[in-house]
Amino acid sequence: MGVVRVSGADADIARLGSALLGRLPAARHATYTDFLDADGCALDAGIALYFPAPHSFTGDSVLELQGHGGPVVLDLILQRCLALGARLAEPGEFSRRAFLNGKLDLAQAEAVADLIEAASAEAARSAMRSLSGAFSARVNELLDGLIRLRVLVEATLDFPEEDIDFLQVADACGQLDRLDAALAAVRAQAKQGALLREGLTVVLVGQPNVGKSSLLNRLAGFEAAIVTDVAGTTRDTVRELIQIRGVPLHIVDTAGLRETEDAVEKIGIARTWEAIGRADVVLLLVDAAHGVGREEAAILERVPAIPRLTLHNKIDVTGEPARVEGDEIWLSARTGAGVDALRERLLHAAGWQIAGEGRFIARARHLHALSRAAQHLEAGRAAASQLELFAEELRLAQAALGEITGAFSADDLLGEIFGSFCIGK
Repeated sequence: MGVVRVSGADADIARLGSALLGRLPAARHATYTDFLDADGCALDAGIALYFPAPHSFTGDSVLELQGHGGPVVLDLILQRCLALGARLAEPGEFSRRAFLNGKLDLAQAEAVADLIEAASAEAARSAMRSLSGAFSARVNELLDGLIRLRVLVEATLDFPEEDIDFLQVADACGQLDRLDAALAAVRAQAKQGALLREGLTVVLVGQPNVGKSSLLNRLAGFEAAIVTDVAGTTRDTVRELIQIRGVPLHIVDTAGLRETEDAVEKIGIARTWEAIGRADVVLLLVDAAHGVGREEAAILERVPAIPRLTLHNKIDVTGEPARVEGDEIWLSARTGAGVDALRERLLHAAGWQIAGEGRFIARARHLHALSRAAQHLEAGRAAASQLELFAEELRLAQAALGEITGAFSADDLLGEIFGSFCIGK
């Protein structure tokens, strides 16, 4: 089956539907009918659905044509619609119209794309919660609390001659404390949602022949990288996407770090350091037989201040037991001993919390807006004795939160967001 969806003003949809179908179908009833060309001959036969405004996804009138899925037939129907005055939709235009018509807020509209692009079942469920309004509801609760506090502050500014101290009577400090706590909880949940959407980039580093490629294969569950006894086999980065409890992890195997005169290997080593610069977590592999030596210590000194784990590999050779000691794990990439512990430590390093039935999806811009709101609340608390500054910081915090749902959104931000959607959404 293939679908052609047309959205627009009711009069335009009525005219197009009458020409294409002979008559406009009854509202919200599936109608089996012919799709007609300009001469009245059938291009295809299928189901037509008509949703008059405002009771549609976009809030405009919508005509949906469900025909046979062959590309030639679909193209004929599409060309017929264009000949009748329709135009091709821009990326994300249906969702953008839904936002502009008040059918979805901005966070819900973004969740449409996140649901389509979800890399795991947990990410899909979380995106669906955002689409249903769970994230927006939490943000709106924060906005309501901010508005109540702003009203108190503005009242005190407007009526300074009153004997009653509005802020003290209404427990403004207590309200600010509760806002801080609620915002911290939403930020923590949003970070979990961002992990589900963006995933985590994990880079494997170490000297040649310590088992980086073997560990990548073990984590991926198949032979993603070539493994030999020859040191320096990996000359370029090899990437694989895996999931641990629904969290996407981008595992990057890299060229071994060592002094070399080989021109190709030097390029691979340079790319290793580039990958480390983009990493969320670095796994340093060492041979369990000799542990962390001078070379490994030099590598760690160059690694940025991000979570890192030291993996003592090849315990199947040394005979040591698999174990975890702080940020060090003893394991065997060949047998799999200790690898489950590594998976758990990776989630821990990412800040993943297991309990999260009400988890919603979130994006980097959401985290940035929440962070700015927290900064303004902190600045407001510091300036509480200067009511004008306090009021301004509360206003800025409200504006930052409003960007999440679209209450305060610049046109260029909307263009950037919806331009990343696929066509037809």
